[in-house]
Amino acid sequence: MNERPGPDGGQPAERVPAHQGAGTIESVPRQQRRAPDETCHQQPHEAPDRAVPHGAPAPGPADRARGGDHDPLDHPDPAVAADAAGIEHLLRCWLRESGPHHPAEGRLRLPLQAAASALIIPVRYWSPTGWHRLGAPTLEGAPAGAAPLDAVTLAALLRREAAHGDRRVSDGGEHRVADGEQRPEPAGVPQQAPDGDGAELVGRVANSVRNVAVFLTDRRARPADDHGALFLEAEQSLLLGHPLHPTPKSREGLSEAETRAYSPELRGAFPLHWMAVHRSVLAADSAWTERGKPVPAEQLTRGLAGGGCRLPDDTVPLPLHPWQARELADRPDIAALREAGLLYDLGVHGPLWHPTSSVRTVYRPDADAMLKLSLGLRITNSRRENLRKELARGVEVHRLLRTGLAKQWQTVHPGFDIVRDPAYLAVDGFDGAPVRGLDVVIRHNPFSTTDDAVCIAGLTSPRPWPGRSGVRSRLEDLVCTLSARTGRPLGAVATEWFLRYLEAVVRPVLWLDGTAGIVLEAHQQNTVVLLDPDGWPVGGRYRDNQGYYFRASRRAELERRLPGIGAASDTFVADDVTDERFAYYLGINNVLGLIGAFGSQRLVREEILLAAFRRFLADAAAAPPAHRSPLPEQLLAARTLRCKANLATRLHGLDELVGPVETQSVYVTLPSPLAP
Repeated sequence: MNERPGPDGGQPAERVPAHQGAGTIESVPRQQRRAPDETCHQQPHEAPDRAVPHGAPAPGPADRARGGDHDPLDHPDPAVAADAAGIEHLLRCWLRESGPHHPAEGRLRLPLQAAASALIIPVRYWSPTGWHRLGAPTLEGAPAGAAPLDAVTLAALLRREAAHGDRRVSDGGEHRVADGEQRPEPAGVPQQAPDGDGAELVGRVANSVRNVAVFLTDRRARPADDHGALFLEAEQSLLLGHPLHPTPKSREGLSEAETRAYSPELRGAFPLHWMAVHRSVLAADSAWTERGKPVPAEQLTRGLAGGGCRLPDDTVPLPLHPWQARELADRPDIAALREAGLLYDLGVHGPLWHPTSSVRTVYRPDADAMLKLSLGLRITNSRRENLRKELARGVEVHRLLRTGLAKQWQTVHPGFDIVRDPAYLAVDGFDGAPVRGLDVVIRHNPFSTTDDAVCIAGLTSPRPWPGRSGVRSRLEDLVCTLSARTGRPLGAVATEWFLRYLEAVVRPVLWLDGTAGIVLEAHQQNTVVLLDPDGWPVGGRYRDNQGYYFRASRRAELERRLPGIGAASDTFVADDVTDERFAYYLGINNVLGLIGAFGSQRLVREEILLAAFRRFLADAAAAPPAHRSPLPEQLLAARTLRCKANLATRLHGLDELVGPVETQSVYVTLPSPLAP
């Protein structure tokens, strides 16, 4: 594998300058990041000068950080800063999932019926999209000078409150809003009880906060990236995690040494553990091609294993995450395969691989492939082990795009593509059933070391910054640097950056839905934006073999493109469920989350970007019928939106990779910030 394969089986794609556009999966505009301009660094709590459009509300007491306050994320003790982040994550989740709330005079009173008390929460910034900045709460009536609550105590109180009777958070029920819109639960699906005494949630909050403290300690000591591979730097930058998840960095089951080796936030790296699988129990598929010729999955893993990996006769090399290999070693079904001479443990071997932001997908700058490994750790809401239908789905989507759909798509949107998952290896047991945890997705690596490709979650996440005492995000750094170079106000630069992002990333995703009925689960961690040397968006990539929805209403069209589609991948989903998920992942999580990041980091008023997004949606809703996604019109017309409730999902102990897509997580109904 000396060359990166072309996306559709042709010659290796030529990398082209950014101004020419990038038309294929293996062709990313060659972008070299400029050194940051340290002359334009906004003070952490200063609101930028900006004009407020006629008719927009004037800034209120909760619209910006309170004057003179020190951001708790900048506390000199990383444990205190990590606890502050944990508190904000919990409170944002609760506020989103428990109904409308309205702060007054820079604080919010949150009743706690179970405790016959209330939380008094300092409000540093109140966000129309939910990315609030909040201080540590105190109990109402606490003596003067009493310590505020920490994240673990807050988690216990909120869990008790949920169990006491807040139906929306405790049982996943609907929160009825003023217009009375309702969505009944699917027939025959039992309601799940909350997780007993709440020990799991509280323990995972503690674990997440502890991990963030370790990450902050390390990054404060080593804030500068080595600039060896820009894509990897971006993958290692998500220190605080999903801003609307209660336990974003919980990884129970890792020792201290394993945390250091396996965490992207600590710039970990490790060699893979290899097994040899007898062909009689091997399950594999590959649509990978090089120079127009098919390449079997086993040939790909042989190349990645490198020399010195001796294989028994008639076996194929299978890479595993070292943690997974240790966990599987004594499992009875694995032991039985070893005893039968069908599975051989080859041990740790080969060069170092780097974990990306998902933890389980690993990357080597010099390799043509990334590897999406099974990892039985519970990360956010799921144990991250590949399902066989997901393995098939990645190969199927690659084949579907090669029917001519990718060429049609990139004729219109040359800067956007899907990072393909065109091959996999897995193991079947004696009965022919999949052996859980023994599998790998082989993913194209389309990024050179100089491609400035950044997942949106990493772009917006605050982190320690070289030469500064406080945290800031890459987004803030980009906007400040562009503002300094151009002499334009921060708000104007931020708005233009956002508009370019909508064109480079969001419009191509809408086109794929409208044209082919394929919806991408394009949340912020799955969405990679490509930046030009100045930091402007010029393209994007989507990655995730789990996150595809084929609209049931478009089955006949997709069958004509690729006969038998969906049979093994289980990817066709009812249109109403697809609409709900698309609105959440692209609309709420991705775009509204980006707007919230701009606002909470004081780069531009959110109302300005919400108005810009409405104008973009109106234009997208007027696309030709053959290419028109229903999402823009739905977002514009809806007074409420369905939103995934990560705290309620966590309280129920749901695993988002298990069960029907309709019931894998809890959804609640929110007032839409896009409603007029």
